[in-house]
Amino acid sequence: MTAKRGRPRNMETQNAILTASYELLLEHGFGAVTIEKIAERAQVSKATIYKWWPNKGAVIMDGYMSAATARLPVPDTGSVLEDIRIHASNLVRFLTSREGKVITQIIGEGQSDEGLAEEYRTRYIQPRRREARGILEKGVERGELKSGTDIGLYIDLIYGPVFYRMLVTGESMEDAFVDMMLRSLFEGIQSK
Repeated sequence: MTAKRGRPRNMETQNAILTASYELLLEHGFGAVTIEKIAERAQVSKATIYKWWPNKGAVIMDGYMSAATARLPVPDTGSVLEDIRIHASNLVRFLTSREGKVITQIIGEGQSDEGLAEEYRTRYIQPRRREARGILEKGVERGELKSGTDIGLYIDLIYGPVFYRMLVTGESMEDAFVDMMLRSLFEGIQSK
């Protein structure tokens, strides 16, 4: 949560706002959610929401991330391949769930709303990239991956196909897809 305006947040009120934004998002989709509807559901004023969040996209992304974070833990099995497999598989399972499919709506809306695009990049995409970076850096430190690698590129190679299938082709994404994709990639990046 990046809002720093006004008085410190009352956690009960904050949770009510985040829960309301998430529930409305699932029930009606991003386009139909308004600050007014969030305020009504959370039983707070619009001013309270605007005191803590700059816009609808920010509060919705925070509500979404609050719910999603618990479903996307960062593994640490001691094997970079296994950790990335678990991380990518968990992400695919989430993205193909009812809750996860909402991100496609948000990304779609972000194509014509630069403020929303910045919110989902900051609040959803960048945290997932930092998690993956941490996993891959541990793999380099343990000697499982070649040193001097472009970790950002590897993240793109791992997660790009997931978002391509989700947003463009609509092809299925099951565990076998993740396993095949990772085996192919890791053949080229593992240290020998």
